[in-house]
Amino acid sequence: MLIPSIDLMGGKIVQLVQGRTKALEFDDFEAWVARFSKYPLVQLIDLDAAIGTGDNVKLVSKFARQLPCQVGGGIRSVEVAQTALAAGAQRVIIGSALFAQNKDKLDRDFAERLADAVGSNRLVFALDAIGGRVAIHGWRKVIEVTPLEMVEALEPWCGAFLYTHVDTEGLLQGFPQDVIRPLRAATGRQLIAAGGIRAQSEIDELHAIGVDAVVGMAIYQGILSA
Repeated sequence: MLIPSIDLMGGKIVQLVQGRTKALEFDDFEAWVARFSKYPLVQLIDLDAAIGTGDNVKLVSKFARQLPCQVGGGIRSVEVAQTALAAGAQRVIIGSALFAQNKDKLDRDFAERLADAVGSNRLVFALDAIGGRVAIHGWRKVIEVTPLEMVEALEPWCGAFLYTHVDTEGLLQGFPQDVIRPLRAATGRQLIAAGGIRAQSEIDELHAIGVDAVVGMAIYQGILSA
């Protein structure tokens, strides 16, 4: 399955290279809603909330009412997760909040509380990786935990895992298929891959091993049709 992505920053749809350099921006929201309305799932990320520089709450709510979305960015408490779901999100994406503050260790208790409050099927846990290690706080901090360790520790409390290969994110150089196979073997949950996907053949290859694909830059640049 192809999952189109909508990243929001400063009140606009944007595409960043490796989460830092803005490459594209759009404000023709209805046009993108129309293009993505045929998909069973769209990924919606509030980048400002993710890095702590503000938020795009009104826009997130607008998109979530119009499209079937899994929403992420700045969701760091049970209450915020519940608010996002109440605003129309089908699922919420949780990343940095899965780590205990100032300790960089997985917070299994928080994962369990979330699952108890909203249901594990409505939770997507983010595995954002740089150099094989997990990156948190909007990809600004790399810690010693690996994506595989996250999967093995947190599988009971989510419905899906989202793996983003930050090293190739936004570069349109292709997704390294070898990094996803150990994760696929480690979990029975839905597994979603993102980071540099540019060709339908990559999506097909991921589909063949039971992995869905998030695509952003290739769609916005017209390399992949949507």
